[in-house]
Amino acid sequence: MSDPVSVLLVSGSTRSASAGAAALRTAASVAPDGVRTELYQRLAELPVFNPDHDVDPLPPLVADLRGRIAAADAVLFCAPEYAGSLPGAFKNLLDWTVGGEEMYGKPVAWLTVAPEGRGDGASATLATVLGYLGTVVIEPALARLPLPSTAIGADGTATDDQFRAGLTEVLRAIQRHVAASR
Repeated sequence: MSDPVSVLLVSGSTRSASAGAAALRTAASVAPDGVRTELYQRLAELPVFNPDHDVDPLPPLVADLRGRIAAADAVLFCAPEYAGSLPGAFKNLLDWTVGGEEMYGKPVAWLTVAPEGRGDGASATLATVLGYLGTVVIEPALARLPLPSTAIGADGTATDDQFRAGLTEVLRAIQRHVAASR
């Protein structure tokens, strides 16, 4: 039996009740056999990126972030859009990864939970940044899975069976990609 595929789940929103956070909590709950997920929840705590501080020793939260990325087989982002692009806190997280090597060659994918016609600016910006970082985009795992707030249950996860099945397929696509590259 092969080792499970570990996927770091990163929401680009600082709102704990955001649709993106709900999507990733749901992803953790529907992960298929052989996929282990970890939800990164310290986005709002990261210090503002400053190249003068991107040296050893790194700020502890940055070292923790980079360690989690390095330990994961893949990263799945949920990319919200704010003012036509990535929210500042999410871009800040990505900026902290530029000076390290953890993202280079790392398999990545992202979800858009906004309805059609929204979120495209964030997705385009994320693709640009991840390309600059030298990541490997898992095309079959890129998904637009709209998640209205009415489809989020009291436990903070999606209640819609079709949405949940879509997330499972995203994780399976990541699992297949990682397994093929091992």
